[in-house]
Amino acid sequence: MRVLFAVFPSAAHLHPVVPLARALQSAGHEVRVAMHPDMAGTVTATGLTVLPVGTPDDLRPVVDLSRHPERLDRLTANLALDTEAPGDWREKWRQVCNVLSLYPAVLDDLVALARGWRPDLVVWDTFCLPGAIAAHLTGATHVRYLWGQDNIGWLRQRSRAAPDADDPLPALMEPLLAPYGLDFREEFLLGQFTLDLMPPGMALPLDVRRIPVRRVPYNGVGPRPAWLRERPDRPRVCFTLGLGGRGRQFFRETGVALPDLLDAVADLDVELVATLDDGQVAELPAIPPHVRTSGYVPLDQVLPTCAAVVHHGGGGTFATAVAHEVPQLVVPLPFWAELATARHVRRRGAGILRSTAEFTPCTFREDLRRLLHEETFRRGAAALHEESLTSPAPGDVVPVLERLATRPAHA
Repeated sequence: MRVLFAVFPSAAHLHPVVPLARALQSAGHEVRVAMHPDMAGTVTATGLTVLPVGTPDDLRPVVDLSRHPERLDRLTANLALDTEAPGDWREKWRQVCNVLSLYPAVLDDLVALARGWRPDLVVWDTFCLPGAIAAHLTGATHVRYLWGQDNIGWLRQRSRAAPDADDPLPALMEPLLAPYGLDFREEFLLGQFTLDLMPPGMALPLDVRRIPVRRVPYNGVGPRPAWLRERPDRPRVCFTLGLGGRGRQFFRETGVALPDLLDAVADLDVELVATLDDGQVAELPAIPPHVRTSGYVPLDQVLPTCAAVVHHGGGGTFATAVAHEVPQLVVPLPFWAELATARHVRRRGAGILRSTAEFTPCTFREDLRRLLHEETFRRGAAALHEESLTSPAPGDVVPVLERLATRPAHA
């Protein structure tokens, strides 16, 4: 069969579905990835074939976040959703609809591509509503995929339970549907089915036809550094700010300076691997002997050698830590569902949640000491890994998708 992935132009949105796309390809299916022209190199580096959609100027502010990571400093918590204390969920819904309104710029291109290539199945990013519309217009089965918590499904369910004349959804959908003479269907927002890559304990209880799939780590490609080829002499701890989200705002939000952070663990018997960019390294007066600074190295190369990881709650870092049974110190910087991730780690005993207000060099040192010396965290990390294995691997989901693609369209 022919499978078209429609992906929002960000590496953080592409990476979660690369293992599934490869599994489909390995099973003999034709796989193509529809993505912004500037992301073509990122797609081809995965071994997949890209079909560019849109013009280079479309979605420029979004695409530039991948090219210029320093611009991640501008991100806010407007899209972050705490389902345990949602507050003004209507405002969150408006903010999410604003983001969803970005991608329709490529709708016509995506429809033309689907009409020309005739996919049997369209797998679309939850931010890429045109994927559902293109699938509908060509009679393809379509499946929404989640790269994080299903904030959109949760907010839509709330909005349907509390009808509001000020609901932003009609204004979002009408410009997409009217040119093609379509009326709104829930599947245009939530898919005919939903591929949920969240671990079982984090999947929200929503009224969607959910297909669980294990998130197998894929963190990009790159040469394996020489220092990773040998076992470390002391426990290795990875400090990472991630590829997307608000990780780069870590020092501003915590009020802790990088040199103070590094000095705080100088007397611990650890090797601290800090994934920093050149600008951050240049600001250091000196690199302490217990610290190894590194530019981008795929986390699935680094974390298998680590005894602990420190991060901001990003989904990719979390998934990689779970896969390699690494205890976590999570200092959540809310952007989408980082707080839910940190809570899940804490509840499963796989690590420590430390708020930005609580985080200091002293708490950093104490939290690392606990992660490295208290056996309960290693057991919790192993249990979290075992929990993830209860979700089907990408290869096991391929037959499910094959069956769906042969069902009558829109059944």
